[in-house]
Amino acid sequence: MDVTNNLSQINHTMKQACERSNRERTDVNIIAVTKYVSINRTLEAIEAGVTHIGENRLEGALEKWEACQNQAAFHFIGTLQSKKVKHVIDKYDYFHSLDRLSLAKEMQKRCPEGKKIKCFVQVNVSGEDSKEGLSEEELIDFVVSLKNYPAIEVVGLMTMAPFVEDPENTRPFFQRLRYLRDEVRDKNMSHAPCEHLSMGMSNDYSIAVEEGATFVRIGTQLVGNRE
Repeated sequence: MDVTNNLSQINHTMKQACERSNRERTDVNIIAVTKYVSINRTLEAIEAGVTHIGENRLEGALEKWEACQNQAAFHFIGTLQSKKVKHVIDKYDYFHSLDRLSLAKEMQKRCPEGKKIKCFVQVNVSGEDSKEGLSEEELIDFVVSLKNYPAIEVVGLMTMAPFVEDPENTRPFFQRLRYLRDEVRDKNMSHAPCEHLSMGMSNDYSIAVEEGATFVRIGTQLVGNRE
């Protein structure tokens, strides 16, 4: 597994996707999803030029944070149980799966004084029962209600598209999330600037980039799935 070579290939693919959609390559950030790999592999990714690390499990993640802190921004990208908020709230720079007020309440309670918690609201645009997240119909009211939690800043929306054989078939889901992001952003809520889109993974990130992703979450193609 050559992470440097993998990153170079991904950057090339992303550059082409940006050119096709009249975007700048610098508009899109790569999150290396390191949940299945070691601290050493995570450090290898950082040395190769990755500046964002994504984890979705508490187990093993805190050790990586200790080893890699101040070298990359850390993103919690999985479902976060309210009871575990206290263990991660001061260690992660972004949370990608805010989808319920009970979690917002716990984040507010545990937030260090003076800190803003940068959150992506997760939306289940595919409507699949296996996916977490709010329905489209719930989104606006939920984001509006977050004004009651001043520590939370809604920086964007996140979704997971269905896993399909032809990545092109994910395009409508990414287009839909972009539409919803624009709808939230255009309401000009001070607590929800909602500038970003966290969407696209190893199998479909080029389509996500074409449709406006500002963060893509890449694991297998970048760092592998074990080591």
